[in-house]
Amino acid sequence: MKHGSKIPPSAEIRKRIRELYEGIELDEEEQSQLGQKERAQELMREWFMLMAQEMLEKEAEEFLGRGYYERDREKSGEKGYRNGYEPNQMRTLHGKTELRTPQVRGSSEPFRSKIKAILKSDPGFLEGLAREFYLRGASTRDIEDALETISGEKILSRSRVSEITEALWDEYETFNKRDLSKYEVIYLVMDAVYEPIRPYVATNEAVLVAYGILADGRKVLLSMTLGHKENYDCWLEFLRDMVKRGLNVPLSVTSDGAGGLIKAVDEVFPISLRMRCWVHKMRNLSVKVPEEIWSEIKPEIVAIRESADYEEGKRKLEEFLDRHQRDIPTFCKCLADDSEALLNVLRLPYRHRKIVRSTNLVERAFVEERRRTKVIPQFLSEKSALKLVFGVMYRASMRWRKVPMGPYEIKEVNQLREELGIKSPARLAEEMPA
Repeated sequence: MKHGSKIPPSAEIRKRIRELYEGIELDEEEQSQLGQKERAQELMREWFMLMAQEMLEKEAEEFLGRGYYERDREKSGEKGYRNGYEPNQMRTLHGKTELRTPQVRGSSEPFRSKIKAILKSDPGFLEGLAREFYLRGASTRDIEDALETISGEKILSRSRVSEITEALWDEYETFNKRDLSKYEVIYLVMDAVYEPIRPYVATNEAVLVAYGILADGRKVLLSMTLGHKENYDCWLEFLRDMVKRGLNVPLSVTSDGAGGLIKAVDEVFPISLRMRCWVHKMRNLSVKVPEEIWSEIKPEIVAIRESADYEEGKRKLEEFLDRHQRDIPTFCKCLADDSEALLNVLRLPYRHRKIVRSTNLVERAFVEERRRTKVIPQFLSEKSALKLVFGVMYRASMRWRKVPMGPYEIKEVNQLREELGIKSPARLAEEMPA
């Protein structure tokens, strides 16, 4: 039996995954805990199917030399044409499940799926899938059951799965001990994510995260550790550890408005430009006035943020406060609070401002991380939490795009460094005695 469809099977699986995520969110409010667990297990199975199905489809696409929807080139007959899908049964923790292998006809040489063979026989591939499963929130038991043959044979034992995931902890420890002096960090950005780390403890704990934008434009995850509480002592220790490992003085440090973090940044990097996240500030401002007033004055706030330079931004801010202080004093007080840190972004090269003025990159990585951990009601230990959060965050950082860092931007960055008295690592090396 062959399957034909106007959309690839992977798209159908993605649709099912979206529906399952919506179901999990619904369960949190309206359905039983058992129902949510069953839906989460189904979600793990679907993620496995998606990964395998996408690899099968990519393999056929590369063989034919064209994408799924590029039909017009099939008339040439040089490499053949798609001819539906052949079902292949495999067993998961929910019983038999169907993978659909693309079929190719009319090619000068037969199309034989290597991925299909690997799925059946390559233990290294399965170990990679086990690791991927784990990073998507599956338990070792779920992974063991999911990677089960049609006859019920366990392909990877639970102990082997544990060994595979344990390697993440070794990677995390190596990551958090590595030398940071090899990175010339221009912009430093920090934030925290909260997770239910300890059993029988009601409050979540903070995982502190820092990434840097380097002189060559790369974005690099620099450090990640458990903070227990997002307070001054935790952030100070976090920053000092990075400095001890060779982190240079950055041109700027972006964060939210957490008092402990701000105090720690001022202590460790007193001459760097400290910048408040504009996204957090806009959220704070939006709740200080009724919605109809916010919609009227928001363009004025955006105009301040988009000013040509620091002096123009400061003038627009002062004019706004003069106009509105009497009518919306609470809003104006919030806007004026730490306004210097808000306006500091206007000192930077224009093409860098939008990238550096918020902690959005960390926030987006947190969204990805929470998609994985939301299916886990409670971590069993600090170690299990950190290695999972690290695995997801580090993988997300591998997909971060470079920042434009041309000669003009480098010139502006160096001029600003000189004004602030920040010496680049290269210059420090030149000045060190032989």
